[in-house]
Amino acid sequence: MMNCYQMNSRRGFIRKAVGLTALTVGSSILATAHPIDAFVPAPIPKQKLTLEINGKQMDLMVDIRSTVLDLLREQLGMTGTKKGCAMGDCGACMIHINGNRTNACLSLAVYNEGNKITTIEGLAKGEELHPMQAAFLKHDSFQCGYCTSGQIMSAVACLKEGKAKNREEIKDYMKRNICRCGSYQNIVDAIEEVQKSGAKI
Repeated sequence: MMNCYQMNSRRGFIRKAVGLTALTVGSSILATAHPIDAFVPAPIPKQKLTLEINGKQMDLMVDIRSTVLDLLREQLGMTGTKKGCAMGDCGACMIHINGNRTNACLSLAVYNEGNKITTIEGLAKGEELHPMQAAFLKHDSFQCGYCTSGQIMSAVACLKEGKAKNREEIKDYMKRNICRCGSYQNIVDAIEEVQKSGAKI
């Protein structure tokens, strides 16, 4: 039977052995570790892109993963176009590409070489509002306003495509734009007024 001195001696030996083992293993791991640079991800490639945005030609270097929405908001600071669902369901990011309404969140920027893009910032002429913008104000066609830019871009396209012959046709065309505040009646009122006015859009 071991006395207390023998037990303490044995414990000290075990502690030293474990410490030496840990030191040896740790040194081995450090010696074989990969340099930090090996874990740095490769830079995302960029591509040259020429676009006409709101009548102005732009030569850009664009992250190949960027959507048109990302390009407008994050690279160009044009935040009038809103980011909603990022899945093409809510219509908050609606713009016009070559005259056609398009969900900016679904269109990769690099696929739009040479295209003409119009955003909500490009509708007004200086201080003069576009007729659709003025009609939305007149009819209180928004509450929180988050969806409004997309609603207006769709409304303009609705008239340009001749899809505003009556209220039911307008409602059907505007289904791709969601208003969480429920201002649909006023939105249709605004579109109907501009259609009846014969204003140039």
